[in-house]
Amino acid sequence: MLKIYLGEMEGAIYHPPTYFDNRYEDEWITKPLSVEMIKDIDKSVVVGPHLIQSPVLGPISTKELSGGVKTLMLMAFDATGKVFNASVCGDNCAKWILKISREKDLTINLRHIMEFPEEEFQAEILNNGVIVRDMNTFVDIAAEYV
Repeated sequence: MLKIYLGEMEGAIYHPPTYFDNRYEDEWITKPLSVEMIKDIDKSVVVGPHLIQSPVLGPISTKELSGGVKTLMLMAFDATGKVFNASVCGDNCAKWILKISREKDLTINLRHIMEFPEEEFQAEILNNGVIVRDMNTFVDIAAEYV
């Protein structure tokens, strides 16, 4: 299930891309979920754990992936229990956040109103304990905190 803390959250990793650069594991990059996310978000192809083929930049290292993809991989694979600031992700990452949260309990920090693409989804707002199931309710509650 997805759990969202809205606004500034003590202890959350504010800039996940920097955390990722210092903590990721090579095997994360070649996992099928990562390969799909990198193709979708960055429009790039994983050649190996240290080489990504970007249509814009050419061959790049893992550390040159977008902040959104790095944050999604942390959400999916980091086992430390840390909460990551999902506001470094664009709305194009929202569907992946929902997918990850269907596979495991996922708590994120949001400092903006993210546009979730599904008409119906389920998330618990940790600020007040309310379960939201649609964007209208989410926007109404998020407006109070961000």
